[in-house]
Amino acid sequence: MGNRKISRSIVLTGTEQPDVPGRMLHAGPLSVEFDNGNLRYVRLNGVEVLRAIAFLVRDENWGTYVPEVCGLKVEQSDKGFVVTYAATCRRGSQSLDYVATIEGRADGSLTFDATALPATDFLTARTGFVVLHPLEGVVGQPLSVTHTDGSVTRSSFPEQVSPDCPFRDIRELEHEARPGLWVRVRMVGDAFEMEDHRNWTDASFKTYVRPLSRPWPYVLPHGEPVRQQVEFSFRGTLPRAVAPGNEPADAIVVEAGDGRAVPVIGLGLPPEEADAALACEGLLKQLAPNFLVCSYDARLGHGVGLLRKYAQIAERLGAEVMLEAVVQSVSGFAEELRQLASQVRQAGLVLESVALCPVGHLKSVLPGGVYPPAPDLGQLYRAARKAFPGIHLGGGMFSFFTELNRKRPPVAELDFITNTTSPIVHAADDRSVMETLAALPWQVDTARAFSEGKPHRVGPSGIGARDNPHGATYSENPDNQRICLAKMDPRQRGLFSAAWTLGYVATLANAGVDRVSLSAPTGPLGVIYRRGDHAQPCFDDLPAASSASAVYPVFHVIAALNCASGARLLGTRLTQTGKTAALAWERDGERWLLVANLTDDVRDVKLAGLGGTARVSILDAAHFVEATTDAQGFRARASDLAGNGTLRLDAYAVACIHVPRNPDEA
Repeated sequence: MGNRKISRSIVLTGTEQPDVPGRMLHAGPLSVEFDNGNLRYVRLNGVEVLRAIAFLVRDENWGTYVPEVCGLKVEQSDKGFVVTYAATCRRGSQSLDYVATIEGRADGSLTFDATALPATDFLTARTGFVVLHPLEGVVGQPLSVTHTDGSVTRSSFPEQVSPDCPFRDIRELEHEARPGLWVRVRMVGDAFEMEDHRNWTDASFKTYVRPLSRPWPYVLPHGEPVRQQVEFSFRGTLPRAVAPGNEPADAIVVEAGDGRAVPVIGLGLPPEEADAALACEGLLKQLAPNFLVCSYDARLGHGVGLLRKYAQIAERLGAEVMLEAVVQSVSGFAEELRQLASQVRQAGLVLESVALCPVGHLKSVLPGGVYPPAPDLGQLYRAARKAFPGIHLGGGMFSFFTELNRKRPPVAELDFITNTTSPIVHAADDRSVMETLAALPWQVDTARAFSEGKPHRVGPSGIGARDNPHGATYSENPDNQRICLAKMDPRQRGLFSAAWTLGYVATLANAGVDRVSLSAPTGPLGVIYRRGDHAQPCFDDLPAASSASAVYPVFHVIAALNCASGARLLGTRLTQTGKTAALAWERDGERWLLVANLTDDVRDVKLAGLGGTARVSILDAAHFVEATTDAQGFRARASDLAGNGTLRLDAYAVACIHVPRNPDEA
């Protein structure tokens, strides 16, 4: 990268695509953010009561159109606001237009009205309104559901993540957002139903139009208008308004742990990256993963040759191996597993564990749907015990928690359960990705309830989606942008991924998972640079000598997490959840603390409870070039922590704080 100027956008997020907040609008106690035609963060006196109200158009594969908005007019006055605009969604030979009006009134009520008019016959999986409820102040709280026939169900938002739709045939929802404050949402134009978005790590409950029990995709006929409306109002006592600047300061207090250990941290190893992994052995030894998650699918031509490469990499790194094996046969699976075990022995691959998933479970099936043919899981697992004696056996899904929750395995036959996640299933903007961290503890708690406390392994996970269980493949991303369900997410190469990854592992560690695997050595999900099929701004311009040892910022975070594996987990108390993340541990009398700024603002974070004189190194925009071109040198750099114990963290910065052992306590 030399002396060449690198844009801050590339340093932070790996892309020049802008991702800026929308315009704030106000009406009495109500405030909303208007963002590309839709509403986010519906608040009353600053307290969020709805996460979003959006009119969305999705294609037949559930991809969301980015509408072409025109004629936008925003009128803001003391009495409230009115927004009007027109939009077009087009792809290939089909096109749909819609007009929208959003009105916020002085009493804090709101109406969002939209009318769509297909310019052609329009194939869609969903066209209409989506309403998102946040988790805070919602999970477990009372809820009144008015159905389309006028009947009322009094219930509450589920605490454990619901695998099915908790509520159907909805016309109106009213919930207690804060003690004494009831929020009402009425949806007109079609029947709505709710799904638990925490299944996909979205930090919300989603109420959407057109029940999934109806056929999809479906055609909106040319020229036939579709009109829908969402009305928002409230009753009861408003929360006291918080004056700007009176929010609590950022502080992190390190506390004694409860006896648990930091999860064992590992690395994903996709088959297509095995050769590249062998070529960057030196950097991988610096990364020092404790275990590798190696994938095997005979349908893709995998065989002894691939298993030998896995064995070579694992031996050189001193890492354990978990083999993810896709099972093809519905009736002859016992022989298939015996053959796989024979290939493993022939390759000299030593396994710590094997996890199995039938082909019929690789793709998502909606609640009430019929799964493709697959073997009985109990019989499959018993056959695996015979084929792989003495090896830990795992089951679950190689895709999202959604599929694990909907197809719960017979855990009595297993040593552990497994699933992976991606934070870009339904939304890909920076704030939504960071917000997904809030859903992870609910997933872990739900899995613990149905797995009888069996160990839970999560990953390999990163920002990008290594697979798309909802479609034929992941989304292509030729323009290096933020796209849902893309395997190549540009933020993997920026500081954003470093901060998100620390937040991810810290959240799972405190939730009590057993093992976490992350990313990959190289490639779209990787932590080490290699030239690929997609453009990688600033990295592609490196001279050959530098590019051979270039790493992404997340490399350093994962290296630190690998060192933390199995150490005594310390408690971390945060005053600003969702703004910062922290993971602390102790080993041999030494204390370590990793802190991440999860926002794009500069934050001053006060540290307490470290128990000694600390050294700190910071991974931030100012040190990006050094961190990405001199992995070993950057990791060795540290300085004394300021005497007042306050860290100034730039956007998406990560700090590593080390408190050496006190000789007087030896």
